[in-house]
Amino acid sequence: MFAVDFEILIAAVLLFIGILSSMLSPRLGLPMLVLFLIVGMLAGEAGIGGIAFDDAQAAHAMGTLALAIILFDGGLQTSKAAIKMAWKPASLLATVGVAITAGITGIAAATILGIPPLVGLLLGAIVGSTDAAAVFSILRGAGINISPRLKSTLEIESASNDPMAIFLTVGLLGLITSEMTPGMEMVWLFVKQMGIGALAGLGIGWLAVKLINRLKLIAAGLYPVLVAVCGTLAFGVAAALDGSGFLATFIAGAIIGNSRFVYQHATFLFLDGLAWLSQIAMFVMLGLLVNPPSLLEVWAEGLLIAVILVFVARPLAVAPMLAFSRFNLREITMISWVGLRGSVPIILAIFPLLFGIAEAGLVFNVVFFVVLISATLQGSSLPWVARKLKLIEPPVPSVSKKLEIPSLGDVESDLVEIKLNASCKVIGRSLDELPLPLEVDIAMLIRNNKVVTPQSHPVLAVNDYLFMTVQPRLHGYVNTLFSSVERAEKSGLERRAALFHGDVTLGELAQFYDLDLSPNDGTTLTSLVSKQRHPVQLSVGTFARVTDAEITDTMVRFSPAPY
Repeated sequence: MFAVDFEILIAAVLLFIGILSSMLSPRLGLPMLVLFLIVGMLAGEAGIGGIAFDDAQAAHAMGTLALAIILFDGGLQTSKAAIKMAWKPASLLATVGVAITAGITGIAAATILGIPPLVGLLLGAIVGSTDAAAVFSILRGAGINISPRLKSTLEIESASNDPMAIFLTVGLLGLITSEMTPGMEMVWLFVKQMGIGALAGLGIGWLAVKLINRLKLIAAGLYPVLVAVCGTLAFGVAAALDGSGFLATFIAGAIIGNSRFVYQHATFLFLDGLAWLSQIAMFVMLGLLVNPPSLLEVWAEGLLIAVILVFVARPLAVAPMLAFSRFNLREITMISWVGLRGSVPIILAIFPLLFGIAEAGLVFNVVFFVVLISATLQGSSLPWVARKLKLIEPPVPSVSKKLEIPSLGDVESDLVEIKLNASCKVIGRSLDELPLPLEVDIAMLIRNNKVVTPQSHPVLAVNDYLFMTVQPRLHGYVNTLFSSVERAEKSGLERRAALFHGDVTLGELAQFYDLDLSPNDGTTLTSLVSKQRHPVQLSVGTFARVTDAEITDTMVRFSPAPY
């Protein structure tokens, strides 16, 4: 057996154990990243596996690639609506918030460890950013349903604050090694990192979408690979130009993910699996890199620094940034608590080793301990904290399943499948009775493995399958109409305009879209608007309006108003 054969076997076994350990996460109440780290530590030289791994260069290279993939996948899954909703508070937290966290934690670390102030600030910068992989996996995988704006702020902050932490880490290392002077040189470094990273991400994301929809590749499986390559290309181009590769890959992912392209669903599945593989491999590798007995030597100092980071630095960084936002005190408390540290601080803690800083070993061990405490304490208690703060909301109704049709790559419409269950509110109704938006068309109904044409005016029954074409902006209406969730509009109805036939009654809209009107109201939209010379207010959670200026023959535009 060649040496590489044995290494492949070991890698496969560790990944296999890492995947199986994820099943224990809900039972133990521990974030998966902690379990992956434990697997690596147990397999390491001081554990039962006895595997010796101390190659900081290899760990840095593998960790950087894994982080780029995780951030790219995070960008793909971040909707344009989420970015519009949360970019202001998230950008403040990702820049000024990281700097404040780093400063407070760094001063405390220098005092507690008795190290030079610059080295203390370096440690603070290393643990200054929250971890995207940890935040994504917990918010998206633990069944915690919070308000869209709160969730978007947390996710976008965690995905975009790594460049700031890296900038501070590299800048402080330059000051410590006398390779850089404070002042304009630091400012120029910041401008280059953020500016080049943003431009590279925007440019490559835009080009990728244009390229993907025009290329005719010989195999369908190459399209997801091409998208993944575009993500790593964004990182490489930005890094080669002295910009932030992490910011570039996230922005490129967000642009691609919010565009329509062929094999989109398959691409998302592929990148999601690749991100999970990267996350498991990265955490297991970082677990191998640490020497557990050395953590015991700094446990008291590390615990004190972790307490200051979690209970002092993070809240003091968050509160001023959100003081003038629309977040209430409970939401600000939640954002303060979701300051999970993960792989980024550990990988950044490798930097002092690469630069040969005298306190590098101490910094690495303290950072690793702080990450373990932060991830375990904050990650495991997150569902409990959200419940105590009364921030848990009903799940967003989503009954439609988008089907993958490659030929629809450039068409502004989706083909969706809906299965009707016993509690669905349309059961027993004819298709003709449903107040569907005009941009939604029923293509086919399947009952008992047979096709039932919509022209036969069928009455909907349990276990029927509906196939329809839907404009992307109208998925909220479709999900609300076919959902069994009471008062669904409070959590799921998209505030987008939709055209309805003018003979649709207020009672039908009230019944199927949960308006605060009588279900027996037979007033049609056309007659309602014709009697009024001003906008008519209809209550839909907040308000909806139907205006006389928007009547077109027998059609009326129904437009839920903004908050």
